[in-house]
Amino acid sequence: MSRHRHREKREKSSGQNSSDEEQENNSRHRKRDREHRHKKHRRSKGSGKMSVWKGVLLWFLALLQIAQDWILEFFLGLYWGEKKVCPGPTSSNKELVQKSAVELAKLIRERKVKCYDVVKAFTDRINETNGFLNAVVDGPFPEALEEAQEIDLMLAKGVFTNKDFEEKPFLGVPFTTKESTSVKDKKLSLGLVSRKNEIGREDAECVRKAKEAGAIIIGLTNVPEVNKWIESRNNVYGQTNNPYDNRRTVGGSSGGEACIISSCGTGFGIGTDIGGSIRIPAFSCGIFGHKPTENSVSMKGCTFRTAKEEPTMVAAGPMSRHAEDLLPLLNVLVSNDKKAALKLDETVDLKKLRYFYITENGIVAATPVNSETKNVMKKVTRYFQELTEQDVVKSKLPGLEKSKNMWRYWMTKEPANFNKLMGNGDEVNPIVELLKKLVGQSDFSMAGVFGLIDGILPAENEKMVLELTKKLEDALNELLGDDGILFFTSNPRTAAFHYYPLFFKFNDFHFFSIFNVLKVPVTQVPMGLDSNGLPLGIQVVATRNRDRHCIAVARELERAFGGWVPPFQQT
Repeated sequence: MSRHRHREKREKSSGQNSSDEEQENNSRHRKRDREHRHKKHRRSKGSGKMSVWKGVLLWFLALLQIAQDWILEFFLGLYWGEKKVCPGPTSSNKELVQKSAVELAKLIRERKVKCYDVVKAFTDRINETNGFLNAVVDGPFPEALEEAQEIDLMLAKGVFTNKDFEEKPFLGVPFTTKESTSVKDKKLSLGLVSRKNEIGREDAECVRKAKEAGAIIIGLTNVPEVNKWIESRNNVYGQTNNPYDNRRTVGGSSGGEACIISSCGTGFGIGTDIGGSIRIPAFSCGIFGHKPTENSVSMKGCTFRTAKEEPTMVAAGPMSRHAEDLLPLLNVLVSNDKKAALKLDETVDLKKLRYFYITENGIVAATPVNSETKNVMKKVTRYFQELTEQDVVKSKLPGLEKSKNMWRYWMTKEPANFNKLMGNGDEVNPIVELLKKLVGQSDFSMAGVFGLIDGILPAENEKMVLELTKKLEDALNELLGDDGILFFTSNPRTAAFHYYPLFFKFNDFHFFSIFNVLKVPVTQVPMGLDSNGLPLGIQVVATRNRDRHCIAVARELERAFGGWVPPFQQT
């Protein structure tokens, strides 16, 4: 009995102790929770302050970019003087030179116009405008007229069969390409003084394919030195002027090409693109340009390429005034072993695709996207929402703010050495060239010297870039899949004055270059003119091998908004 009472007392005492310990533990937990919440609050408060300061800093930097933009526009505008636009066609064939390549081929094939008259109209147009534009640096070629006469003779005799017409879909249509792309027995200086007398030994593969399709080459167009700049200027041929405003850039590196197409000096063109080199000029000059999926078009003969280079971001593609030319031209240029993957003959139902858009890329050093450019995106998204009866979704992609770093890193993986290309095989000392440039003794443009200096600046962080590139590729593939389209801002502003990028305003081109890093197809689409009469535009992006989807969307945008606007007044 006494033992029982003692046991109860001990149990009671033990229970009491347990309860006391539990209360003490709970008290300690509550204290830790309070301290944790307090620390979290302080961190949150600190993070909030950091976010506020970061926002203020970004706002200030954006304001600084806008101010710099305004100042450059003002002073460069004073420097270049009065605006002048490309003169309009004066010949009786002024309507002919504005037609699409597809329509010209049809007219020639059906003998409704003579091939000679078509080629003569375009060569006359080059002679009529080139003093103003300085776009064509070799040509027009007199033998092009002789070739046109031979085609007319064969058509009159009925030599061509339906099969011949199928194999030569651009029979008799004149075309041009950039001077850095090899054409047999024609100039191949790449804008270098050391190569000013060099000529091409054979046709580049893309040129050969265009010729096999019946097209007639009539001239070569201006480029920056070795194609590495966003303006088209060099010390061999000088500067190419924008047909909408001769004081402004045509972009680069296919700048002369876009310029002569927009001003109606050729039926179509072939450009190359390693960082926007088709799309930047197409945007600046108000035409269509398509950068194909990686390795779709052979690069053999373009800027010394052999087509065996791996990896590479570069691509060759069609440039034209009219969207209907893009798909048949791409079909001509694409390597035979790539056609099955691209499915260019497959019908595209725009209403079965999904649509997304991105307006900004987050690069602090880039010019903020202006209101007229933003309005282009609004018009496009609104139109496709009505057309497809589905939302065009505002989206984000990781790492876009590091587009510059990714592109710069992957350029170092390209097989060509820019320094040796600039030296025509010899090493060039960037510091020596800068000093020579400052005293007016360099053979290179300032843009070329900038390119040389970039080669000795600190390299990008490889680990970071590889991780970002993979993350971005995965995110784009997940977003678009095999039926998604991305509308992406072409450029924060329309074509700038000549020399504008040299004032450390060259980061805008990374709105284009990121898609070279990703190696996906992109079509540049003209979208009318801004308040200064300069071309606006938008990029249409898809995942690899879906070029047909980009081009189908481009054709719909042309139908809805008009596409190319002539740089001259219609009479």
